[in-house]
Amino acid sequence: MKNKNIKRRRFFALLGAGSLSALLRPLSGRSPEPSAGSGFVGKLPQQTAKKPSTNIADAAKVPRNASSMPGKFPGKVVHLKNQKAVAGNVIIDKEANLMIEKGMLELTGQKNIKSAWRMFVSPGEKIGLKVNPVAGKDLATSHAVVKSVIKQLTAAGIKKEDIIIWDRREMQLHECGFDEKNYPGIKIMGTEQQDKNGSYYDSEGKLYGERNIDKEWYYYADVEQEYDAETIPFMVNGGKYSYFSRIVTSELDKIINIPILKNAGGSITNAMKNLAFGSITNTGRLHASLWNDTCAEVCAFAPLRDKVVLTVCDALKGCFNGGPGANPQFFCNYNSILIATDPVALDRIAYDIVAEKRIAEGLQKAPAPQVLTFLTMAEKLQLGTAGKEKINVSVIDLG
Repeated sequence: MKNKNIKRRRFFALLGAGSLSALLRPLSGRSPEPSAGSGFVGKLPQQTAKKPSTNIADAAKVPRNASSMPGKFPGKVVHLKNQKAVAGNVIIDKEANLMIEKGMLELTGQKNIKSAWRMFVSPGEKIGLKVNPVAGKDLATSHAVVKSVIKQLTAAGIKKEDIIIWDRREMQLHECGFDEKNYPGIKIMGTEQQDKNGSYYDSEGKLYGERNIDKEWYYYADVEQEYDAETIPFMVNGGKYSYFSRIVTSELDKIINIPILKNAGGSITNAMKNLAFGSITNTGRLHASLWNDTCAEVCAFAPLRDKVVLTVCDALKGCFNGGPGANPQFFCNYNSILIATDPVALDRIAYDIVAEKRIAEGLQKAPAPQVLTFLTMAEKLQLGTAGKEKINVSVIDLG
């Protein structure tokens, strides 16, 4: 029974991540997106002629601050390459740590790593590390990268008890090894939770996930989908509202985004997608008609726009086809880490890494940046730089 429950969790996890959304049709009757494993190029995930309206105008009503995206270094991306970082299909901790250290120094222009980190975080602040465990332990944000970030944060004066590893689903974090055993002293949090008996409901019959959302912060979209009793724990609510997690609205002062680089058809799921779909409820309804909009617009709301100060993209390993929940034959070693305060620019450079691999594997003939509509939308929302010609990329090759 336990294995069956895990498989069902993984099914709806990947639905929430976008790869299985074609299996559930919105009540509006709109056509679902192509399967993320279909290898489509040139077509965007959303295929509707008329997009539903959203409340994106509300995001601009909250004034921006000094930390707001695209952060301290707009349009700048550091791309670290290291063929020694993965050996025998295992990521080497010391190499990952070295890459992040050199990347932080290059990004900030600081001479020591403590000063580099202190440009973004300060002692006493609650720092959230947004990882991505949705595709299982073999295709999740690596422990080597996360532990390297924690090592450098603590060296910069951040206490372990002020660091929180988080994602939408706490049970997936545990399945991928993000737990007390591997991270002593670090808090592990998810919006959706199960108790020790495997239940999603408390003694009063209320979803744990429902008590972990903030109904004062929401993404409204004029499209809805109702879910059955087994699906609702993974979506928390149906209807036209997607509520933000209390993790981002009230638990954290700063967020460091640590996605793993994966494909989604001919596009990618990385920094923007990791944040947007990982921070709100009721995402199943959004894939068919608002995939691009959600990736961009949710990040424009203050709980993400003003708190995400840095992205450290784990591109040491990933996938190039069938993502975001690919089969092992599509796993690959990109041998890279990307670091930026500008998540839009970082995703644009990350796309080229995936496209290069897909071309090498014969899945497409040339890059097709037209699949990156969510990045041009994000640029219009002043979240970062989408045009490759405007991005300053520093490449550091460690061998």
